[in-house]
Amino acid sequence: MVLASHNGMLSGARVLVADDDPDLLQAVVSALESLGTNVVQASNGAELVDRLADAGPFDLIVTDIAMPWLAGVRAMHAARMAGVGTSVIVMTALRDKVIPKQVKALGANVALLRKPFELNELEAAAVRLLEGRSRQPAGQTRG
Repeated sequence: MVLASHNGMLSGARVLVADDDPDLLQAVVSALESLGTNVVQASNGAELVDRLADAGPFDLIVTDIAMPWLAGVRAMHAARMAGVGTSVIVMTALRDKVIPKQVKALGANVALLRKPFELNELEAAAVRLLEGRSRQPAGQTRG
Protein backbone atom coordinates (compact mmCIF):
# COMPACT_ATOMS: atom_id res chain seq x y z
CA MET A 1 0.00 0.00 0.00
CA VAL A 2 1.31 3.43 -0.93
CA LEU A 3 0.55 6.15 1.56
CA ALA A 4 -0.23 9.71 0.51
CA SER A 5 2.29 12.35 1.53
CA HIS A 6 -0.21 14.96 2.77
CA ASN A 7 2.08 17.58 1.23
CA GLY A 8 4.95 16.66 3.53
CA MET A 9 3.04 17.39 6.74
CA LEU A 10 4.85 14.54 8.50
CA SER A 11 8.23 15.23 6.93
CA GLY A 12 10.87 15.79 9.58
CA ALA A 13 8.59 14.91 12.51
CA ARG A 14 10.29 13.02 15.32
CA VAL A 15 8.23 9.95 16.25
CA LEU A 16 8.67 7.40 19.03
CA VAL A 17 7.07 4.02 18.25
CA ALA A 18 6.65 1.35 20.96
CA ASP A 19 5.29 -2.17 20.40
CA ASP A 20 6.38 -5.58 21.68
CA ASP A 21 5.34 -7.29 18.41
CA PRO A 22 8.46 -6.95 16.24
CA ASP A 23 6.53 -7.41 12.98
CA LEU A 24 3.99 -4.70 13.78
CA LEU A 25 6.72 -2.45 15.15
CA GLN A 26 8.64 -2.74 11.90
CA ALA A 27 5.50 -2.19 9.78
CA VAL A 28 4.60 0.99 11.68
CA VAL A 29 8.20 2.25 11.62
CA SER A 30 8.49 1.59 7.87
CA ALA A 31 5.17 3.30 7.15
CA LEU A 32 6.09 6.39 9.15
CA GLU A 33 9.62 6.56 7.72
CA SER A 34 8.18 6.38 4.19
CA LEU A 35 6.30 9.58 5.06
CA GLY A 36 9.53 11.36 5.96
CA THR A 37 9.47 11.04 9.75
CA ASN A 38 12.49 10.32 11.92
CA VAL A 39 11.56 7.29 14.04
CA VAL A 40 12.97 6.00 17.32
CA GLN A 41 11.85 2.50 18.36
CA ALA A 42 11.03 0.88 21.70
CA SER A 43 10.06 -2.76 22.23
CA ASN A 44 8.22 -2.33 25.55
CA GLY A 45 6.85 0.29 27.91
CA ALA A 46 10.04 0.58 29.94
CA GLU A 47 12.02 1.32 26.77
CA LEU A 48 9.33 3.84 25.79
CA VAL A 49 10.00 5.76 29.03
CA ASP A 50 13.78 5.45 28.54
CA ARG A 51 13.56 6.78 24.96
CA LEU A 52 11.38 9.69 26.12
CA ALA A 53 14.06 10.60 28.66
CA ASP A 54 17.13 9.94 26.51
CA ALA A 55 16.07 10.76 22.94
CA GLY A 56 13.19 13.23 23.34
CA PRO A 57 11.49 15.49 22.71
CA PHE A 58 9.21 13.94 20.10
CA ASP A 59 6.43 15.35 17.94
CA LEU A 60 4.38 12.14 18.18
CA ILE A 61 4.35 8.92 20.19
CA VAL A 62 2.77 5.73 18.80
CA THR A 63 2.36 3.00 21.41
CA ASP A 64 0.70 -0.35 21.91
CA ILE A 65 -1.29 -0.78 25.12
CA ALA A 66 -0.39 -4.33 26.13
CA MET A 67 3.38 -4.65 26.43
CA PRO A 68 5.68 -6.41 28.89
CA TRP A 69 7.28 -4.54 31.80
CA LEU A 70 5.02 -1.49 31.48
CA ALA A 71 1.79 -1.04 29.53
CA GLY A 72 1.82 1.73 26.94
CA VAL A 73 -1.09 3.67 28.47
CA ARG A 74 0.46 3.45 31.94
CA ALA A 75 3.78 4.68 30.52
CA MET A 76 2.01 7.60 28.86
CA HIS A 77 0.12 8.46 32.05
CA ALA A 78 3.50 8.62 33.82
CA ALA A 79 4.87 10.80 31.02
CA ARG A 80 1.88 13.13 31.32
CA MET A 81 2.47 13.43 35.07
CA ALA A 82 6.07 14.43 34.24
CA GLY A 83 4.82 17.16 31.92
CA VAL A 84 5.19 15.46 28.53
CA GLY A 85 2.33 16.78 26.40
CA THR A 86 3.31 15.05 23.15
CA SER A 87 0.51 13.82 20.87
CA VAL A 88 -0.11 10.07 21.18
CA ILE A 89 -1.55 7.33 18.99
CA VAL A 90 -2.54 4.32 21.09
CA MET A 91 -2.79 0.97 19.27
CA THR A 92 -4.59 -2.05 20.69
CA ALA A 93 -6.21 -5.32 19.79
CA LEU A 94 -7.88 -5.43 23.21
CA ARG A 95 -11.63 -4.89 23.30
CA ASP A 96 -12.00 -3.93 26.97
CA LYS A 97 -14.65 -1.22 27.39
CA VAL A 98 -12.41 0.76 29.76
CA ILE A 99 -9.71 1.35 27.12
CA PRO A 100 -11.36 4.38 25.44
CA LYS A 101 -11.68 6.02 28.87
CA GLN A 102 -8.02 5.31 29.66
CA VAL A 103 -6.96 6.76 26.31
CA LYS A 104 -9.21 9.81 26.67
CA ALA A 105 -7.64 10.48 30.08
CA LEU A 106 -4.35 11.16 28.26
CA GLY A 107 -5.80 14.41 26.89
CA ALA A 108 -7.22 15.90 23.71
CA ASN A 109 -4.19 15.23 21.52
CA VAL A 110 -4.68 11.44 21.44
CA ALA A 111 -6.00 8.93 18.89
CA LEU A 112 -7.00 5.29 19.38
CA LEU A 113 -6.36 2.75 16.62
CA ARG A 114 -7.93 -0.68 16.95
CA LYS A 115 -5.83 -3.54 15.56
CA PRO A 116 -5.89 -4.63 12.87
CA PHE A 117 -5.82 -1.23 11.19
CA GLU A 118 -4.85 -0.06 7.74
CA LEU A 119 -1.66 1.96 7.40
CA ASN A 120 -3.66 4.82 5.88
CA GLU A 121 -5.58 5.00 9.20
CA LEU A 122 -2.25 5.39 11.01
CA GLU A 123 -1.21 8.11 8.59
CA ALA A 124 -4.53 9.96 8.93
CA ALA A 125 -4.28 9.91 12.74
CA ALA A 126 -0.66 11.11 12.63
CA VAL A 127 -1.52 13.95 10.25
CA ARG A 128 -4.50 15.01 12.38
CA LEU A 129 -2.40 15.08 15.54
CA LEU A 130 0.58 16.83 13.95
CA GLU A 131 -1.21 19.41 11.83
CA GLY A 132 -0.82 22.05 14.51
CA ARG A 133 2.80 21.35 15.40
CA SER A 134 5.44 24.01 15.03
CA ARG A 135 7.52 23.94 11.87
CA GLN A 136 10.64 23.95 14.05
CA PRO A 137 12.06 20.42 14.34
CA ALA A 138 11.57 19.03 17.83
CA GLY A 139 15.25 18.19 18.17
CA GLN A 140 16.13 21.90 18.12
CA THR A 141 14.26 22.56 21.35
CA ARG A 142 16.52 20.29 23.40
CA GLY A 143 18.88 21.88 25.87
